[in-house]
Amino acid sequence: MKKDIHPDYHTIRVVMTDGTEYFTRSTWGSEGETMNLDIDPKTHPAWTGGSQQLLDRGGRLSKFNSRFGGLSFGKK
Repeated sequence: MKKDIHPDYHTIRVVMTDGTEYFTRSTWGSEGETMNLDIDPKTHPAWTGGSQQLLDRGGRLSKFNSRFGGLSFGKK
């Protein structure tokens, strides 16, 4: 294997949305940094059954609805 071509692999702390945390090894950040998750497997609709709504970050959904909300796509 070639020397000095791979990123540094180190231990970081990951904090879930409910406050639980664990340590893992990653190339993200630097040694000892904390990664705070906005969406994780305990809250994401793909793992919870889809009953929870995702937050509208940056107003993108609101902007889309204001521009295209009045269109009807063949509904009768």
